[in-house]
Amino acid sequence: MAFHPYLFLSGTCRQAFTRYQEIFGGELVLLPMSDMPSEDPMPAEHADLVMHAALSFEGHLLMGSDDPTGDGGPMRGVAVNCTVPDVPEAIRVFQALADGGEVTMPMAETFWSPMFGMCTDRFGTAWMVNVETPAGS
Repeated sequence: MAFHPYLFLSGTCRQAFTRYQEIFGGELVLLPMSDMPSEDPMPAEHADLVMHAALSFEGHLLMGSDDPTGDGGPMRGVAVNCTVPDVPEAIRVFQALADGGEVTMPMAETFWSPMFGMCTDRFGTAWMVNVETPAGS
């Protein structure tokens, strides 16, 4: 069994997933609404919105799309957890995600992780960044 986050964004999916690819690397596939079959036409003003985005990297998958019916506000009640192998990588990822967004818990050592922090990125996605706990800890 696997769980994969699927983010619904309000008109910023292309920008968000391009940014996530800059941060995490990997292969990005963006399917615009204009590629929908003609029997399911999308209003012209939605043609440049993203019907489906998939970012695959290191055996992981982050997906999303634009929600043309969305309210444009931030996502609530969920955060994407990102676990990285070491403190320098955690700091790099956290700073990149927080750039233009809001830090809700600065990076710091915790009882469960050598480094942990929380932020909401400029696209409204909440993130938790953890460092893997060394084996035997």
